[in-house]
Amino acid sequence: MKKKVFSLLLAGMLTFSMGTTAYATEDAIADMQAQKQQAEAGLAQTQANIDSLQSKKQELENYLSDLNTQYEDLTNAISELSIQAGEKENELKQLHTELKKAKKALNKQYDDMKLRIQYMYENGGTSALETLLSSKDLSEFLNNAESVAKISQYDRTMLEKCENLQNTIKDQETTAEEEKAAIDQLLEERAAKQQEVQNLAASTSDNISSYVSQISASQEEAAALTAEINNADNSIAQLVQQAEEEKAAREAAQAQAEAEAAAAQEQDAEESSDDYEEDTDSYEEDSSDSQDSSETEGSEDTSEDSGDSDDEDTYEENDADFYEGDSDSNESEDTSDSQASSDISSGQGKYLGNFTLTAYCNCAQCCGTAGNLTASGTVPTAGRTVAMAGVPFGTQLLINGNVYTVEDLGTPYGHVDIYCDSHSEALSFGLQSAEVYQLN
Repeated sequence: MKKKVFSLLLAGMLTFSMGTTAYATEDAIADMQAQKQQAEAGLAQTQANIDSLQSKKQELENYLSDLNTQYEDLTNAISELSIQAGEKENELKQLHTELKKAKKALNKQYDDMKLRIQYMYENGGTSALETLLSSKDLSEFLNNAESVAKISQYDRTMLEKCENLQNTIKDQETTAEEEKAAIDQLLEERAAKQQEVQNLAASTSDNISSYVSQISASQEEAAALTAEINNADNSIAQLVQQAEEEKAAREAAQAQAEAEAAAAQEQDAEESSDDYEEDTDSYEEDSSDSQDSSETEGSEDTSEDSGDSDDEDTYEENDADFYEGDSDSNESEDTSDSQASSDISSGQGKYLGNFTLTAYCNCAQCCGTAGNLTASGTVPTAGRTVAMAGVPFGTQLLINGNVYTVEDLGTPYGHVDIYCDSHSEALSFGLQSAEVYQLN
């Protein structure tokens, strides 16, 4: 009896200590999952920042490409305008030369006319009118008049021609100067625009370099968060395995303690049986001695001994009936317990064990990408869909009075991941455990 009590106490102590360890492991899993979820949230935010920076960087690269195209166009335009300005410069030089020649011819014509007039007045000693009046006859008068008229007409024509040429050259020179001024103005505008584009391109390149640095830093942060998530996954997997091992050890210790208690109970029963046999043997020896003494003393004593022998037989039969009744009672209790256990198992389905429970949703943080179907191809539904490996798709599980269907993967056997509609519900679910039954 003492051994049985000691075994039960030992089983209780082992169960309590292992239960405390199990709670510590579950707390560690919950903390690690919280760290993982925090890292996943940070990773999602960092990835969003990277996408935004990439978009802005792409916009700046497109803008820089446009600026480079404008710069090339302006460079070509400046080159063409420079050629035109050079041509106009040469044209102006040519016009300056021609204008000088025209002025020189005009001055020469003017000087020649003055010399002829001077000659007519100095050498002739008479005026043109006197020359005409000194003619001998009409024919000479007409000839002299015609000569004077021709000379005057020639001089007048030459003067007009030189003046017209000079005016034409001046007009061309003015036009060329205006065109050159316009070309120079365009050159200045194009050069200013080119400088502006060059400055914009330089600032845009600096901005792109800044975005590249920010993207690189964000990518490093994302890599660190990804590594943290992977480490958390590994730690969670190890902790889940540890929890399962602790659970198995707890069940094994409990089973061992129950077996030891049963063995102690059986040993107590054997010891009680041995004590009874010893008492019976002692009683038989005493009866035998009494019978021998009765035979010596007389028939009355023999009669009394015979009565005593009958009493002994009656005592043995009563004791045998008592132990047989006790054995039948124990067997009846065992049968009743077995029948009750069978009724519970058949009513709730096949008992699988005490499993770890977590929750997930169909977001990018839980599944990598949002809006996916389950591994079995169904649409995940809250209150129905769970994930667990090791059983076929479509297996129905009874958990805490609710019936779920295995439609997804992602967790090992013994770890049920329950689908929720939102990430907040999955976070608030935390880490739990429950008895799990298979219905089909």
